[in-house]
Amino acid sequence: MLIELGALKRELPALEGRPVQDVCELLAGLGFPVDGVEERDGSCILEVDITANRGDAQSHRGMARDLAARLGAPLVPVDAAPLVEGEPLLPIRLEAGAAGPLYATAVLELGRPQGTPADVKAFLAAMGAGAKDLPAVDASNELLHRYGHPSHAFDADRIQGHLCVRWAREGETLVTLDGVERKLTPRDLLVADAAGPVALAGVMGGDGTKVTPETKRVLLESAWFDPRTVRAMAHRHGLHTDAGARFGRGADPAMARVARDLLAHRLVAWAGARLVGAWTVGEGPAPKAPIVLPAAMVTRVAGHPVDPEQAAGFLRALGCTVESLADGWRVIPPTWRHDLAIPEDLAEEVLRLVGYESIPAILPPLDSSPAPLDPGYLKRRKLAARLASLGFQQTVTLGFQDPKEAEDGHPMGDDPARRTLGNPLGEDYSLMRGTLLRSLDSVARLNLERGAREVRFFEIAPVFRATPAGLTETWTLGLVWGGEMGGEDPLTPPRKLGGPEGRSHLLGVLKALGVPEAALAGFDRWALTGWEAGSEVGLGWHVELPLSDLPDAGERVIAKFKPFSRFPVVQRDLSLLVGLDQAYAALHGALAAALADTPLLDLRCVDVFRHKSLPQGRQAWLVRLRFQAMDRTLTGEEVDGWVQAALAAARGLGAELRA
Repeated sequence: MLIELGALKRELPALEGRPVQDVCELLAGLGFPVDGVEERDGSCILEVDITANRGDAQSHRGMARDLAARLGAPLVPVDAAPLVEGEPLLPIRLEAGAAGPLYATAVLELGRPQGTPADVKAFLAAMGAGAKDLPAVDASNELLHRYGHPSHAFDADRIQGHLCVRWAREGETLVTLDGVERKLTPRDLLVADAAGPVALAGVMGGDGTKVTPETKRVLLESAWFDPRTVRAMAHRHGLHTDAGARFGRGADPAMARVARDLLAHRLVAWAGARLVGAWTVGEGPAPKAPIVLPAAMVTRVAGHPVDPEQAAGFLRALGCTVESLADGWRVIPPTWRHDLAIPEDLAEEVLRLVGYESIPAILPPLDSSPAPLDPGYLKRRKLAARLASLGFQQTVTLGFQDPKEAEDGHPMGDDPARRTLGNPLGEDYSLMRGTLLRSLDSVARLNLERGAREVRFFEIAPVFRATPAGLTETWTLGLVWGGEMGGEDPLTPPRKLGGPEGRSHLLGVLKALGVPEAALAGFDRWALTGWEAGSEVGLGWHVELPLSDLPDAGERVIAKFKPFSRFPVVQRDLSLLVGLDQAYAALHGALAAALADTPLLDLRCVDVFRHKSLPQGRQAWLVRLRFQAMDRTLTGEEVDGWVQAALAAARGLGAELRA
């Protein structure tokens, strides 16, 4: 968030004369680190980090409140003489209940064509919001950055009949101020007139009722809208607005009337406006219940005693109502601090103002041994180690899926709509998954399409099912084995894993995991082919089992060490002419038998050559021999002798050395 240092000092005069570095250190000590300082057109602008729970600090006034509490200095009073309210000039109905319970408004006639003051234009430029030279619009933006409460101005003459805060109806649309026509759903909160929607409540106004240079009368809006409703609506429409950011984190309901009054006074001063009428409909949310903060909790969290009078004074400085008790305090947080809900929140606020640097840098004593690991976690860890020892690779996929993807072969017997998230990352990730296999198959496909010949993946994760009692979570094992095996040399064709061979391999894995024989008997019912026949990426098998159906895995598998040689490998190639009907297995067996007493490391055919330049009825095989001893470096003479022995064995089958 951007803070203009001059505007901050106008809210808190105690900052006058302090160097920028001191202000930055004060903010950092309060939990608001300053990421950057920039001088722009004579203004000093601070870029401040604000945590998501501190919506009240998204303004100069909010930031000044925390600084004032730390410094024990007074804030400048808000100069907003209350407007005299009267009878409504326009019917306003609140039909959305708790989502929009408060609406303060006023109607003003604009007077002389006077623009936005130069200092306000400079302030808006520093905030990255260019002035429109429309007093109603610029004043609303200036108040948002200065005091943190969003407001809006409608062209009153374009409002038809009445205003209503309600939910959208199916099929309604609204062209917002950015010129985009938005399709609305019944989950969208609207401000509407008799003709239809005029604004997305708390997010963005409509283009049809915007203020223009020709506007003669304005209707002001300063309301309070439910944070969760605003956040979900802004996310759904992909809108990131200053108003949405503040309403979405929780605005101060007590500021609704004050912001309206400030906006009206600015229009009177800037544009010679005349107040026609002001009125308020509804009430804000119910006040927060008192929180009892034990004095012992503050001491425990701080790690050392904290002066009770000092602690109560800091809470009052933050705007809390504090009543002393025998062993603590009864505290009512201010209307702008939605993040203060439990005693620990209040204790942390006291320590924040006392100063984190005062907390001793020691660890608290451990009074007991660590709790034992959860048996379910241990079972999953051992199962993962067992599968890794069997050649599988563990993968982690998202716990959400696209609702358009059917869960083929795994009917959950529930309504997928009941597993739909209320505020998803996106439409593609809006359904809590009912099976692991959909995402595992996607990972396998991607790897095969990128050139992998064989994929062996597993995932151990929960899947979800909707029941009358709510969502249930079941830890599940998903296995995918696909692609092809073999094909390391020209005479051994690769074998697809989607057929009986892959089935046999997977059955072997399941037996190694201890799946009962009774369950294995029904393998063909629950082991499903992972990809359709004829797929470009090959065939495979996939299986999904609840962990409750699997026995506890044994201890960690330690692979048997196989010694390796530290001496060099010697390689020789034999180019042999053999008959077209020669069987490779027979030749391979004869050569292996002839070299049985040698340190033969590998024997394979690496190339097959058939051409008219070869003698009729013959083909050429390039056979590669690799030797390596465990205890010494081989000599050329002994390797040549072994090669001659292999050549003699080949000649015994009718082969000859190719010239």
